[in-house]
Amino acid sequence: MPDMETIVSLAKRRGFIFPGSEIYGGLGGFWDYGPLGVELKNNIKAAWWKAVVQERDDVVGVDAAILMNPAVWQSSGHADSFVEPLADCLSCKKRFRADKLAPGQTTCPECGGELTATRWFNTMFKTFVGPVEADAIHTWLRPETAQGIFVNFQNVQTTMRKKLPFGIAQIGKAFRNEIVTGNFIFRDREFEQMEVEYFVKPGSDEEWYRRWIEDRWNWWLGLGLRAENLRIRPHGEDEKAHYASACVDIEYCFPEPLGWAELEGIANRQDYDLAHHTAGSGKDLSYFDEETKEHVMPYVIEPSGGVDRAALVFLLDAYHEEQVRGEKRVVLRLHKDLAPIKVAVLPLLRNRPEVVAVARQIAARLKPHLNAMYDDTASIGRLYRRQDEIGTLYCVTVDVQSLDDQQVTIRDRDTMEQIRVPIAAVVDVLRAKITNQQIGKSANC
Repeated sequence: MPDMETIVSLAKRRGFIFPGSEIYGGLGGFWDYGPLGVELKNNIKAAWWKAVVQERDDVVGVDAAILMNPAVWQSSGHADSFVEPLADCLSCKKRFRADKLAPGQTTCPECGGELTATRWFNTMFKTFVGPVEADAIHTWLRPETAQGIFVNFQNVQTTMRKKLPFGIAQIGKAFRNEIVTGNFIFRDREFEQMEVEYFVKPGSDEEWYRRWIEDRWNWWLGLGLRAENLRIRPHGEDEKAHYASACVDIEYCFPEPLGWAELEGIANRQDYDLAHHTAGSGKDLSYFDEETKEHVMPYVIEPSGGVDRAALVFLLDAYHEEQVRGEKRVVLRLHKDLAPIKVAVLPLLRNRPEVVAVARQIAARLKPHLNAMYDDTASIGRLYRRQDEIGTLYCVTVDVQSLDDQQVTIRDRDTMEQIRVPIAAVVDVLRAKITNQQIGKSANC
């Protein structure tokens, strides 16, 4: 597995991820996604949405507002409990999460200076709604997308005529004023979440909790992550969130020094959220069970993962180096559904207008069907290496012979095998390959 510096370098060099506000020195915990990064993120979100919404009859989606009435965060408990312990170094001025320091530690782990006493810090970003700050409503940027689902539970259940069990899914931005960021995009202050709140009858929650753990585990494996780099770790009693009766993390083996860390969490929130919003709003959010003719407060199973952390994991797991004819070849073996570019069309000779014209025509034919690009900015060998490094599944090469026999060469990213096919069949051949392709994996964490 590559170290984090290798992935950071590749991400910037190839247009996946850039430091936010870089020309002004950046801003810690904020990142910008470049042309390939935004395609990767969109593909991750599309694969998740397809699996948890489009392929199921029991889950629908919403897109709730980022800013909410501040009473939402009071009722949910975030205003009081969404806090972390903070300690400052009096010498180097660095800040640390006190719960990550050794028990009883009073000196800075960086410079040895004296640490301040621990104080509690609310990690939600404050903001104001209204034109004049003095008269404006004070609220927060949402630290999670879940509450937008809970406050819309009744709206969705009624309009979509859903019966328990059913779920509501959402993908959206969240914001946390983390004390410590780092490890590239592993921990950000602005990030994107993929969450499902799955509402069930009390008593059936344990069964659904287990089923969602299995479903989410299989989703990561289905997109090519190696099983030896994943594990399921139950939370201890001292680390569960205030709303959870049970929780597990699907963890990934990141490069050292990070090691095993959370990729996705699945929690049994019981009836905490709907009950608290019922009490806080005065609106009854219980569910009327037609079979028993009783009102019940649904329990909730929550699978929650981050798009950014998923992007990092897929880059890490797909990165592969090998020797080809005495030279290092870097290839991103991204799953076919995640690869930012599916096909690159390359003219063998960019100084031959007739070759270039054919290549551009093929790229234009492919674009309505696949995310394809045209590139003639280097020699064919360098073009292949560039496409390998960004995970492009196939390269189509147009050469002088193509002008006579009306055929082109299709090169496979993983095997580097090449086949010759008629130009007229290129679209159908590539669509069939990408639909049926199985990408192999190797190596250990």
